[in-house]
Amino acid sequence: MATMRDVAERANVSIATVSFVVNDTKPVSPATRARIVAAMKDLNYQRNVVARALASHRTRIIALLYPALDHRAGPTIMKFITKAASVAHSRGYDFVLWPVSNDAEQMSHLLAGGLVDGVLLMEVQVNDARVDRLVESAVPFALIGRTNDSSLPFVDIDFKVTLEKALDYFTSLGHTHIALVNEHTPGGLLDDLGPLVRTEASYREGMIARGLVPQVVFCEGSPQSGRLAATDVLALNPDTTAIIVMNENAAFGVVSGIKRSGLLVPEDVSVLSISTSSEMGALSDPILSTMNAPASELGELGVGALIDQLEGTVAHPPQLLIACPLVLGESTGPAPTRRR
Repeated sequence: MATMRDVAERANVSIATVSFVVNDTKPVSPATRARIVAAMKDLNYQRNVVARALASHRTRIIALLYPALDHRAGPTIMKFITKAASVAHSRGYDFVLWPVSNDAEQMSHLLAGGLVDGVLLMEVQVNDARVDRLVESAVPFALIGRTNDSSLPFVDIDFKVTLEKALDYFTSLGHTHIALVNEHTPGGLLDDLGPLVRTEASYREGMIARGLVPQVVFCEGSPQSGRLAATDVLALNPDTTAIIVMNENAAFGVVSGIKRSGLLVPEDVSVLSISTSSEMGALSDPILSTMNAPASELGELGVGALIDQLEGTVAHPPQLLIACPLVLGESTGPAPTRRR
């Protein structure tokens, strides 16, 4: 295994100069740095992460805290994670996924041990004790989502604009009985989850503003739960002609439940799945119309915001909102003139 001395000899510099580059502790001229980096690559030199951390007082590791113990990670979440890891690597940081419960106490070991330079927190709740713990810890962080504290750095989906677009789309097609299928988890563990709270609030506000009656049904994130939710929607209002689904893993079940009720999609009932992806929509028959979560963009912006804090390149961390674009599939169409 190549050593720092081997690299120094190959690059024709001192061991101390190699150490400055490896540990990022002192400036080195671009030409010298390039020779050292090339020598490291030629010799397949592996940096000692522990030694580098001790020398620079930084680990160059950022952690993504995701409550995977409480909430299943679907394809859209995985797209976010993949992009975030790629961006971190491109900027010289290691990226680790830290599955935790939705409990502030589980963060204590990570934050107190100096294991990471900074933290990204996903699945943020409107009132989130984990965010309070991050603020108290003084560990740099960025949020993928928002609390009610408008002073914190975040990147998030603009659920208000997304729901406005969804309702505008359906009403332009003549739909007036539009239901929302929203997600809840067993035991209500994530019922304070920002995306779910903001989706319902924006939907209700948008429906009332249009002189329409809101109808919200909740279900867990599974196809079976989606089938039951479709049955509930149609039982509560047989005149329903459009359903917005904020529940990626239940959307297929909603389509199935409508069909089991003897109705057609989209001839009788249109279905629009929001905060998801076209890849997920393509798994349905008919192919779902979707409002795609900007997962890759959120991953890139979230990691960038955190690393910019760590490197002191921004005075004020960003607060960014991105709406979900509409991608038409086969599950939406004009409101029926009469029910079959």
